[in-house]
Amino acid sequence: MLERAGMLRSDLTSCSGCPDHHLFASRRTLVRPYASLRTGPFGRCLPATTERMLRSLGARRHRAASRCVQSYVVRAAAAAPAKAEPSQAVTPKPAVYPFTEIEQKWQRYWRESRTFKTPDLGQLDTSKPKFYALDMFPYPSGAGLHVGHPEGYTATDIIARYKRMKGCNVLHPIGFDAFGLPAEQYALQTGTHPAVTTARNISRFREQLQSLGFSYDWDRELSTTDPEYYRWTQWIFVQLFKRGLAYQAEVPVNWCPELGTVLSNEEVIDGKSERGSHPVIRQPMKQWMLRITAYADRLLEDLEDLDWAPSIKDMQRNWIGRSEGALIRFPFSSGEQSLEVFTTRPDTLFGATYMVIAPEHPLLDALTTPQQREAVQAYVAEATSKSDLQRTELQKQKTGVSTGGSAMNPATGAEVPVWVADYVLGSYGSGAIMAVPAHDTRDYEFAQTFGLPVQQVVEAADGNTELPFPGTGRAVQSSNPSSGLDLNGLGTQDARERVLTWLEQQSHGERQTNYKLRDWLFARQRYWGEPFPIVYPEGSEEAQAVEESSLPLLLPETADFKPTGQPDSPLANITDWVHFTDQRTGQRFRRETLTMPQWAGSCWYYLRYLQPWNHNRIVDEQLEKYWMPVDLYVGGAEHAVLHLLYARFWHKVLYDIGVVTTKEPFQRLVSQGMILGEVEYTAFQDSQQNWVDESHPDAKPIRYTSC
Repeated sequence: MLERAGMLRSDLTSCSGCPDHHLFASRRTLVRPYASLRTGPFGRCLPATTERMLRSLGARRHRAASRCVQSYVVRAAAAAPAKAEPSQAVTPKPAVYPFTEIEQKWQRYWRESRTFKTPDLGQLDTSKPKFYALDMFPYPSGAGLHVGHPEGYTATDIIARYKRMKGCNVLHPIGFDAFGLPAEQYALQTGTHPAVTTARNISRFREQLQSLGFSYDWDRELSTTDPEYYRWTQWIFVQLFKRGLAYQAEVPVNWCPELGTVLSNEEVIDGKSERGSHPVIRQPMKQWMLRITAYADRLLEDLEDLDWAPSIKDMQRNWIGRSEGALIRFPFSSGEQSLEVFTTRPDTLFGATYMVIAPEHPLLDALTTPQQREAVQAYVAEATSKSDLQRTELQKQKTGVSTGGSAMNPATGAEVPVWVADYVLGSYGSGAIMAVPAHDTRDYEFAQTFGLPVQQVVEAADGNTELPFPGTGRAVQSSNPSSGLDLNGLGTQDARERVLTWLEQQSHGERQTNYKLRDWLFARQRYWGEPFPIVYPEGSEEAQAVEESSLPLLLPETADFKPTGQPDSPLANITDWVHFTDQRTGQRFRRETLTMPQWAGSCWYYLRYLQPWNHNRIVDEQLEKYWMPVDLYVGGAEHAVLHLLYARFWHKVLYDIGVVTTKEPFQRLVSQGMILGEVEYTAFQDSQQNWVDESHPDAKPIRYTSC
């Protein structure tokens, strides 16, 4: 019975006194690491990493598995017949576990019997408890699996098998995240179409995963490049577009002409692309954006309900970066315009002795005097070659140029000079700051560099006068009868509230909540991605979503998929695809030629696993109610602020439109860590140097490391 359930108990000698035998000793992937994998393709890394994963998952101690395997080997050796010379004692030779024979036998049986197939609607007994175990699906690179893949996959597979034996309905699927830049770059280097290389790589990955014996339901395998899959990716985008959550905007981006695409900040090093070291420039481009900021509060609040590691939650909180403060308007010294700044310390308004704006600020030209125009233009040109990470690096030397213009501090009535500096980002807040050098480290360094005034307005409770002092204390030198604002003697919190009230009464500003999180730049100038289901009437820039009934909008085949080097994708060269006539109305249209980023397909794949053969709906309502949320999601912590945040955002949108009934997709998240190369092992030998179980009376530990 256990054999037919996909277990191997009959192939092993029973281990007396081992409470975990039913969970571990019968499991192929834990037997093999202690036998064949010592010389196999994954070296000796798997046992230690699996042990760590099982401990983090709360499973029984992995040491029991070691005892099971060692006991089996020792008893098999003792029972094996041995030849002996007449004058010598009989010394049994350790038996060799015939893993190849046993694995092939049972893998063939599992495949032919579809042992791990999860029943579909109609055959599914929903009265039984469910368990949805999910691995982050792999990107099918040409190199095949690396040891990091089975590190996590092994642990989830053990848990999935355990839950089946406990009587649960278990959903344990796998698929492939196959669109994206790496596949396209590989295709360009080899001259082979990405569709061909991707299919070849998926076949290789499938073969390797099946050879490892994981209990996946292969009937549910999916690929993000399958038109039947990305039909629904496009459908989700249409829903976002209809609700105003997908829009176009002119935004500054990292543009790499050689790669022919926009790069993220993390992909730019010293003004060059991480891949190929090609020059990268900052320039404004019209891009598709997703309004993830509209969900910032919910993304923060709902973290409290998730069983995730505190470090992952903190990474998302910091990335979203909610802060409460004030929006303050500083009127121009000449003209009717005002410079708006956001600050979390409105109590320090009297200490604002100068202002700084970002090089891309829209009011830079209006503030720049003729005498300073040439210097400002040169500085802005230099700043465009730097990424946001380079510009905000704490250790870098502060640079900047005076605009020659000034604005009025509404509290003091004094004119304060306005500078342009690259450590202020146009993408955060208003793109301008009020600089309070006495109470901010970066402002202080800037003031020291350029000889700007420093005015202390907060006194430390302990009397410390060392500057800069970014802490809280008592307000000093913070009064102006002309403006009607007096903060002297107030503590930081009381001073803050008085300034906020005064700003609103005098129409100089208002309370505001700000976020570090920016709207999601959701477009790539590449070929290998999902086409946008967007068209434009001929001669118009008004975007329109295609009819949902016409989806999927297929990615056209072309032999010319090389980037154009322009802010457009290779799809723009396929003129008979770009320009078309509506057969019903006779109206001419052109298609959007940008493609979606690789993140699109991975934002919702966990839902498609529930019924990937459903041609009528993105997900069946009954199946979604039964299976969601994912009970255990395993993947790397490096995805904390990209994939995991994006998937949560999309899930909340789907919740709002009634597609799903859960607010969150992944109830429990476990990150398996990264294999760095060297692993420590402990084995046991007796006085005759025979390998024995650790419980043997003569057992001595032998420790060694391997890569």
